[in-house]
Amino acid sequence: MSARPYRSVLYIPGSKPRALDKARSLTVDAIIFDLEDAVAVEEKANARALLAETLATGGYGARAQIVRLNGMDTEWGRADLDAIMPVGPQAVLLPKVDGPEMVEAVARQLDANLATQDTQIWAMMETATGILNAAAIARAPRMAGLVLGTNDLAKELTCRTRADREPLLLSLQMCLLAARAAGIACIDGVYNAFKDDAGLRAECEQGRDMGFDGKTLIHPAQLDIANTVFAPSEDEIALARRQIEAFRAAEAEGQGVAVVDGRIVENLHVVTAEATLAKADAIAALG
Repeated sequence: MSARPYRSVLYIPGSKPRALDKARSLTVDAIIFDLEDAVAVEEKANARALLAETLATGGYGARAQIVRLNGMDTEWGRADLDAIMPVGPQAVLLPKVDGPEMVEAVARQLDANLATQDTQIWAMMETATGILNAAAIARAPRMAGLVLGTNDLAKELTCRTRADREPLLLSLQMCLLAARAAGIACIDGVYNAFKDDAGLRAECEQGRDMGFDGKTLIHPAQLDIANTVFAPSEDEIALARRQIEAFRAAEAEGQGVAVVDGRIVENLHVVTAEATLAKADAIAALG
């Protein structure tokens, strides 16, 4: 799996020129340019034209760029894809994916277009059927990541909103299992109370500890917390370096195990330590 960071993944409405321009200067790892929920029905056509022009202009640097389309079962989905394909988007995000066949259908359309030979597909996991099919979705063609749509999922499950998210934990873990087995990214859902920093930090820490790569965000004010929580800390980086150094020294003496801070360090710990350093380097490279 790539070390590319996805600590912060910010939704930007595809219909808002000012927001699209401001995103070029934000400290964000990835942008989801939204043509679906954030765009009113009467603005759909204008938004897809504006977004195509904006992506062709560029200026987003190293930030990952993902376009959320309307569902292919709606009257707007195919028009979104037709408008975006000529600019060769880095990735498209499909909403309410229930099974791999929905990904495969879009992959075939991308295959048939020269401009989209390298375009990846991400899937919104926000339906009960989609969660049950997560493993097959994650292994579908061109798949690069799963994005949890926790608001829609909670609505479909008819569960209550709780700070500990206990009613959603099984679904979150099923998506993580599917993503890790397929070697793709997995991004946690949004935190709706965008002025509640303490609540956002707690939910980011929960997602990080579960194994998510980062969090989808609805407001630029949430960036700093997500970027901090999902980045390796200075202590973690220092420990990773000491573990690698100790293990290499043990290997040189013909030993298969080292000890750091009273804890054994085996090769598997070195793999994790190297991943931590690779992630830190990738974050530093973003500037």
